[in-house]
Amino acid sequence: MQKFTAKAYHSFLTTDYPAFLDEYIALPVMQRLAGVGLLCGTDWTPLFHNAFFYSRLDHSVGTALIVWNFTHSKKQTVSALFHDVATPAFSHVVDFKNGDRLKQESTEKSTARIINEDIELSELLFRDGIYKYEMDDYHKYPVADNDIPGLSADRLEYMYPSAAALDGTWELSDVQKNYSDIVLLKNEQSLDELGFAHEEAALEYMQKFSKIGLLVQKNEDKIAMQLLADVVSEAIKCGYIDEEELYALDELSIIARFEDCADMHEEERFAKLFRTFRSMTSVIRSQTPLDGCYCISFDVKKRYVDPLVRTVSGTQRISHINADAAKCIADFLAFKDSPYGCVKYWSNK
Repeated sequence: MQKFTAKAYHSFLTTDYPAFLDEYIALPVMQRLAGVGLLCGTDWTPLFHNAFFYSRLDHSVGTALIVWNFTHSKKQTVSALFHDVATPAFSHVVDFKNGDRLKQESTEKSTARIINEDIELSELLFRDGIYKYEMDDYHKYPVADNDIPGLSADRLEYMYPSAAALDGTWELSDVQKNYSDIVLLKNEQSLDELGFAHEEAALEYMQKFSKIGLLVQKNEDKIAMQLLADVVSEAIKCGYIDEEELYALDELSIIARFEDCADMHEEERFAKLFRTFRSMTSVIRSQTPLDGCYCISFDVKKRYVDPLVRTVSGTQRISHINADAAKCIADFLAFKDSPYGCVKYWSNK
């Protein structure tokens, strides 16, 4: 069984590697993302047991390779590569800090500014005949991004490594086989959308996506993200980190700094929150908040797909032709975890 690595995974996302991307990937503004995890801070708590670290740079490259494979458009490919350029350390945790749990888009506001201000990027874009307005918003390209429950390169890419890292749902050979069934189709609005050539492959992807989508609906994921969001907020309040440093430092460096700060100030609220995040191993499900615990109760963004499938009678959503798919989606949308998720506060006593 081949180990799941970004290099091995990326190797089959396109048969025609776009060598022009290498200089874009090497830019400092992109390399910063090598230290930002795709899995939103869960790499740093024992509540999760992620099998490997997959970075936002890995994800960005993978998304760009998928877009290139199906469009061979330089501007769309570069746009896909830079779609997460404004992502801070711990990714969507900062959206939670900003109160944006349902859309998780608050950190995207700086994307155009970062692109516009980077001189080295400007030189590469000029060389390749790409205008900044053509690549500073990947939402305009439906192959790169579209609305849930459609299947886009962004959505397709992140679920394979996410599921492989979180619970081993995908093995590399299975990913390669499933990905080989992806085709470019037209959706209900006659827009390009990624889909599947065969029903079986579409069902496999949708069911595995739903499994991980359900995981991030559970209180474990909610509490990990909100607790780390509160840790970051408290660290900013205490002067341990500046907001701007979330967009400059890698996660390992920030965690190391937080460890030092917690050691020096063990009586402060920051240390209590941070040590809880770094030591929690299980969540208590409850109907009400519990004394002596950190508790959460809220809804989050629902991530699922209902991919297109090519059939003898035309293109259709998998849920329209497969009863198991329809039930899987209905069950996912109906899922509710317990009203409260709680973890006991860390104590040095």
